[in-house]
Amino acid sequence: MSSARPRLAGCLHGTGAAANVSNAVVSQALGGPTARRRVHHQEPLPRTMPLSAPVIVIGLALALFLYAYLGYPLALWVLSRVRNRPLPRPDEVVEWPTLSISVPAYNEAAQIRELIHSLLALDYPRDKVQIVVVSDCSDDGTDEIVREYADQGVELIRMPERGGKNKAENHAAEFLTGEIVVNTDASIRIHRGALKPLVAVFSDPEIGCASGRDISVGPGEDTENAGESGYVGYEMGIRDLETRVSGIIGASGCFYAIRPHLHRLPLPESLSRDFSAALHSEEHGYRAVSVPEATCLVPRSPSLHKEYRRKVRTITRGLQTLWYKRFLLNPFRHGWFAWMLFSHKICRWLLPWAGMAAFLALGVLAVRSPLAAAAFAAGCVVLGMAAVGWVLAGRDAAPRLFSVPAFLVAGNLAAAHALLRALRGGQDKLWEPTRRHVVKAS
Repeated sequence: MSSARPRLAGCLHGTGAAANVSNAVVSQALGGPTARRRVHHQEPLPRTMPLSAPVIVIGLALALFLYAYLGYPLALWVLSRVRNRPLPRPDEVVEWPTLSISVPAYNEAAQIRELIHSLLALDYPRDKVQIVVVSDCSDDGTDEIVREYADQGVELIRMPERGGKNKAENHAAEFLTGEIVVNTDASIRIHRGALKPLVAVFSDPEIGCASGRDISVGPGEDTENAGESGYVGYEMGIRDLETRVSGIIGASGCFYAIRPHLHRLPLPESLSRDFSAALHSEEHGYRAVSVPEATCLVPRSPSLHKEYRRKVRTITRGLQTLWYKRFLLNPFRHGWFAWMLFSHKICRWLLPWAGMAAFLALGVLAVRSPLAAAAFAAGCVVLGMAAVGWVLAGRDAAPRLFSVPAFLVAGNLAAAHALLRALRGGQDKLWEPTRRHVVKAS
């Protein structure tokens, strides 16, 4: 009996290496000190994709980009299957209304003659067209050239002092006699058959503003450039879908028409009149539409640096105009238009900031993720190519390998720059037109 007790004690308390293993297992199961030591030294399981702040930032930026450029157009396309609102055609017009074509000009002697020839050649009853050139105190001979065409009905209004494009258009408004006002620029060439499709839509009493279609051309070209990027065509496609669903949220400043009482509505001189034309239409119960057949040739800017400054100026005015008319973002009062205004304008204006945040987030992730490091390195290469393209901008032999990244990066930086400028209250009441090459009348 006494010999059995040591054996039983040995089984319970263990002896040697086997006993140590047994004790460790029991201790771990019971949460003893051995278990605590082992748990304390145990390495955590690796996680392949931690849900960290950089990942969230990149995901949000990507979602914004996909919505602005893919989701929004897709939603418009789906809605257009249900809410298709066709536009009146020229063959449905019984009697053509009278028109006033308004052209603000500042030192446009190099191309004002070509412009007048193109306007006089437009396919529209000549006795129903008033052509008015508004000179913002030009001092290069522009006024003298315009006066040469007085016997053909071309009128000159000279500003008493230089005040900028909006002030010139505001001043000229009281002299415009047409039932429809057509606004264009001195550097633009309207296709001969573009007026009738543009004006025909006003036979619908719900339409207050109609925008033409821009075709970007380079020096020596009189048709659409085959090598042009698809952005302009993409933008025109968006406008067509918006027209079917409800109406466009901004007209093309190069070529658009508007009802006179909407054109004469007061507008601060620092704001964008073409953007406001669509906003005024919505505010007063009208639609603004895009007319694909109403085409005009728009010469491309000769310099990326000048184009950058133009974009900063244009977007700054657009931001300030939207703030001035911010009540139109109320979806309970303005329905589809408010949604389109938010999606088309605000989402795009936020993209440069989202892109910069995503790039910085990639840099943070690059220290622990090979995939993020590769993406960050690729981004650095693109930025480097853009910087080279910016330096080479304006040179005839600038390779597209550098000019294309430079154009894309400069466009996004211009939008970010414009937002900062708008927040500081920057204004451009005076205007120096972007000097472009002369386009021959078509």
